[in-house]
Amino acid sequence: MDIVILGRVGYDLYSEEPHVPLPQVRRFSRYLGGSSANMAVGLSRLGASVGIVSSLGDDSLSQFLIDFLRTERVDTSHLQIHPGFLPSLCLTEVSPPDRFPQVFYRHDAVDTLLAVTASDLDYVTKAHMFITNGTALCASPSREGAYRALERASQAGCRVVLDVDYRAMSWRSPEEAGLAVRLALPFVDVLIGNQPELMLVAGEPTLDLATAKLRKLGLPVLVSKLGEQGTRVWTGDESVFLPPYKVEVCTTIGAGDGFASGFLYALLQGRSVEECLHFGNAAAAIVVSRLSCSEAMPVLPEVLELIRSQPGTAFNFEPRP
Repeated sequence: MDIVILGRVGYDLYSEEPHVPLPQVRRFSRYLGGSSANMAVGLSRLGASVGIVSSLGDDSLSQFLIDFLRTERVDTSHLQIHPGFLPSLCLTEVSPPDRFPQVFYRHDAVDTLLAVTASDLDYVTKAHMFITNGTALCASPSREGAYRALERASQAGCRVVLDVDYRAMSWRSPEEAGLAVRLALPFVDVLIGNQPELMLVAGEPTLDLATAKLRKLGLPVLVSKLGEQGTRVWTGDESVFLPPYKVEVCTTIGAGDGFASGFLYALLQGRSVEECLHFGNAAAAIVVSRLSCSEAMPVLPEVLELIRSQPGTAFNFEPRP
């Protein structure tokens, strides 16, 4: 297995009525959602072998999510079923280019009931890369299981990735969320966050102070997503910046998951930081040009075609075995 991902699998409803305020929307389309599930689909479509550790209910919505993951060749053998509990639900207004308000329903969401087993931990250690996110740390027993998986993956020599993925409705306070992520950092090789998330984790009022503080902790790779400005990646004292690819925006929801999928796929292949950024930015650009997160994830030829279309990209971006 190339990659094992631990985290939430959710149910998303996207408005089919552009520029209609969410309270007035009558028609929605349904999709698989949740940051971890979106990344699993994105990485699988690019060509990585991916498995997911999570929990769902025994309801019809959960069955749709399981079937979708299997169709996308994501290994679901470590998906737990908790009868009587439901996946989280997210409703999204679609008002491009810059208005995409969301409403989340996460009361007693089934992903928080994930009780990581010895078998799950063994499964994690067999991967080359282990990915989880801050939402997995928001409640027990998923919190304890995520910490155990982070520790075991690190001990086993996996490359460990943590996406901050801050969702305010999952936490009693931002400070609690920041502390939960900080406690995981000793096991982390790659930390991914946007500007507010990195400031939250570092407990600092500006991005510069937050970046400096996190770099002093010795994180091997720090990924700072800067929105419309682009992305900067720190490796030790070196940093690489790349502006975003320009496309016509359908919805910005899922841009981060698309970026992470492309970036981590290239990192798995041993590519340079600059190449990884191109893969990430291309995947993100394709996702924002489409509706939804999971079904918007590109396949590898689409990513490569977009990279080749950019001026000044002289790398050999052919897929590696």
